[in-house]
Amino acid sequence: MATETSPPKRGLGRWLMDWAKSIGAALVIWLVLSTFIFRAFRITSGSMENTLLVNDWLFVTKMLYGAEIPFTGRHLPALREPRHGEIIVFKSVEGDFDVVKRLVGVPGDTLAMRHGHLIRNGAMPVEPYVVHEDSTRAEQPAERERMRRWKVRHLVGDTTGYQPDVQDWGPLVVPPDAFFMMGDNRDNSLDSRYWGLVPRGNVLGKPMFIYYSFDGTSWRSLPAITAIRWTHLFSRPR
Repeated sequence: MATETSPPKRGLGRWLMDWAKSIGAALVIWLVLSTFIFRAFRITSGSMENTLLVNDWLFVTKMLYGAEIPFTGRHLPALREPRHGEIIVFKSVEGDFDVVKRLVGVPGDTLAMRHGHLIRNGAMPVEPYVVHEDSTRAEQPAERERMRRWKVRHLVGDTTGYQPDVQDWGPLVVPPDAFFMMGDNRDNSLDSRYWGLVPRGNVLGKPMFIYYSFDGTSWRSLPAITAIRWTHLFSRPR
């Protein structure tokens, strides 16, 4: 009479090997997703208020504008190019950190600002998201000189005596392969008006939605739990 035999027991070493393979596969998948598909980004300043608030946590799609291939300086083909009015995450031109602003000028645009109002190609664009806290704000001479140094290379017309300020500058033409970025909180935003144009290669992606948000000074503090902005969760920044 044949007897039923039990399947051989898996040893600890085999179990550990299977576990390591599962973890390794999950890490590879996550690495591919975070490198080429999307990434997380946290808002740390008020320059995009009231569209994006401090301690908003975003998922950013990297495929739309072409994800960067690590260690190569090259990008995958973009699905399309960035457009006027889109919110974009990009590498800072001032240091090793990332920034989020709104795209207001693409290559070939003629831009200026008069008394705090943006003028693009001779017309004032509709910008319902813009906040003005102090439309009379002016910068100190050192900052104005910083603005003048980079803007003068792109000015339209005579540059003699050109003295820009945060609320009044231009007109200038955005050169090829570059973008002009500004914060929605126009009177409290360190943006292209100060540090200049953003190279196309610095563009990282476009926010998809806010997956977490709270009203507090530190994500490690109790407000991260007690002060969640429930109505802000899973909203799409526009």
